[in-house]
Amino acid sequence: MISRIFIACLFLGMYSTGSLLGCKWIVNDRDDIKHQFHVYNKRALGFLDMMVSITNTTKDAEIEHTVAFPNQLYHQKSKATDEDKLAFIVQILKELFALVEKDRSSAPWEKNTVENFLSIVDKMAEELNSCVGSHSNTTELTHFTSLSNEILKANGYSAEAWETIRKEAKAHLMRAEQLASSLHTAQ
Repeated sequence: MISRIFIACLFLGMYSTGSLLGCKWIVNDRDDIKHQFHVYNKRALGFLDMMVSITNTTKDAEIEHTVAFPNQLYHQKSKATDEDKLAFIVQILKELFALVEKDRSSAPWEKNTVENFLSIVDKMAEELNSCVGSHSNTTELTHFTSLSNEILKANGYSAEAWETIRKEAKAHLMRAEQLASSLHTAQ
């Protein structure tokens, strides 16, 4: 009897390790309740939208940039395993946090709005990272380094440069939402 219980527990443990069953941030308890990632991502997007009103005063001075959005990388990850998708989302969130956190003192946004945005992005990365477990298949993301160097630094951390970063951040959060929605979670 005890050996059957042990085998059942072992099987359940192995099954839940290979799926996202234990990830409360992705699995819905009921169909009508959005998962936590969606809720927090929506809040982060809301803070980004609040930031636009401050930098929108310089519409004519938009920066033309050559840093291409990594659409191909997102396309590749959309066909990856759930664990790879989740690890990629975590990596995107961490890179996004680092980009906005770095040298943000020159950003034209209200300090509390930026801090709230960063807090939410950090919380999402932390919670989703706990779902990834020991999965360490990360992708080299030169996109965020390019944004930092070719947009922020090259344009003297101007309001226009930060507006470009805000738009890129929004695009990344929207694509991360698409990836999270495509995860096959057990109910």
